[in-house]
Amino acid sequence: MADKLCNENILEQIRHGIAKFELVSSPVSSISTPSVSQTLSTAFPGDNTSRFFARIGPSLGGGSPATKKAEHFSVHKVTGDGRCLFRALVKGMAFNKGVALSPREERDDADDLRLAVKEVLCDSSKERQQYEEALVAITVEESLKRYCQRIQRPDFWGGESELLVLSRLCSQPIIVYIPEHEHRKGGWGSGFIPIAEYGAEFRKGSRKGKPRKVVRLVYSGRNHYDLLV
Repeated sequence: MADKLCNENILEQIRHGIAKFELVSSPVSSISTPSVSQTLSTAFPGDNTSRFFARIGPSLGGGSPATKKAEHFSVHKVTGDGRCLFRALVKGMAFNKGVALSPREERDDADDLRLAVKEVLCDSSKERQQYEEALVAITVEESLKRYCQRIQRPDFWGGESELLVLSRLCSQPIIVYIPEHEHRKGGWGSGFIPIAEYGAEFRKGSRKGKPRKVVRLVYSGRNHYDLLV
């Protein structure tokens, strides 16, 4: 019974996009073992030295989205042309600086962010090693070669892998939300629930840089990102 409930919990995290995956070099505890993060393990046939484990990490602040208090913001719509994640980011960073981007500037800056991710993950093996989390998130679904072909296209859809990279490249804290009405049973609620945070270390600043304002994005069930302010 406990195993069934644990499995259902993991599937729920995957369904809502709050699951985290990473590679580990040695076996980890069973899925039924209580721990900070649950694990699923699948060994490659005939290979006892290199195994793949899908580790489900805790959501933002711990606990499930259902336990989190909804926050309220205004939604700034972003064009849904495949660039929506990158558009929302450049729009948010410009907004935090008090700058208004023209439609063309927004599009060009969004493409610059996409290509910056490509340069890090596809063009430099040395830099690529610094973004293991992003690489794992990518290669769970496809080969890196295929990913590097797709990311060159302007209609490439960004997601968690790109957020992991860009939060560090831009020294930018980013929080992703989901609409409350899409998560709550019965479809009620007009707020937004935080589900993931990237680049949290940049919120406090350091000796080399000032604290950075957070860019808040909302991810809807239509595979689309908008900006929250």
